[in-house]
Amino acid sequence: MHGKPVSPAPSAPPGAPVLVVVAHGSRDPRHAATVHALVRAARALRPGLRVETGFLDFNVPAVPALLESLAAEGVRDVVVLPLLLTRAFHAKADLPAVLRAAPPRLRVRQSEVLGPSPLLLAALERRLREAGVTAAERSSTGIVLASAGSSDPEAVAVIEGVAREWRRAGGWRDVLPAYASAALPRTEDAVRALRARGCARVAVAPYVLAPGFLPDRIARGAADADVLAGVLGAAPEVARLLLERHDAARSPLAAALGA
Repeated sequence: MHGKPVSPAPSAPPGAPVLVVVAHGSRDPRHAATVHALVRAARALRPGLRVETGFLDFNVPAVPALLESLAAEGVRDVVVLPLLLTRAFHAKADLPAVLRAAPPRLRVRQSEVLGPSPLLLAALERRLREAGVTAAERSSTGIVLASAGSSDPEAVAVIEGVAREWRRAGGWRDVLPAYASAALPRTEDAVRALRARGCARVAVAPYVLAPGFLPDRIARGAADADVLAGVLGAAPEVARLLLERHDAARSPLAAALGA
């Protein structure tokens, strides 16, 4: 798959700090297309910030090549934002290993992952509204918070915490987490469990950023649900969250702590 050329945003001066959004990558072309759409949305919110996209696998530009290109241009400060919803293996091991090999001319800070965040809950709510779920149905609707899944206990605990918070704050009849891989229950099992708990309607809310193999598995597991919402994608709330994570990584406190 052809990558998009590395070029500064029109209003970003040469050598200005750069936000590098790092996605996992996928053979599914919908994945990269959605990532690029999200990055365009973030650029539109802050035209003065240069935002580039790199991938850990499958797509180009690969992160090492992108960092080399930026260093060769004279860029000195980079915030690397993992396009991940939890701190699982890619955030803890894969990406730090890549960044340790970055050109020494670059000052690289790795931001926090995207989740958890109230903005992600707002994006989930947006996708459910777009799928036809109304406010009047909240008290009778059960939600399956369907994530890609992880073997990392910390990541699973975060998803469970998001489900609890969403049930508490959202007014839904119930919210259950589900996983497309590595952990249980699966989406279809959570749908059945919500039916058994007396939910008149069941909606599946994919807690994933872009289409691909595991989101397709979530969709198949939602066959017996009443509603399947879209992936988070380029929701405005997610674009705002990218900028929040960038700003936090560049704050004086983060710099003092060596972030």
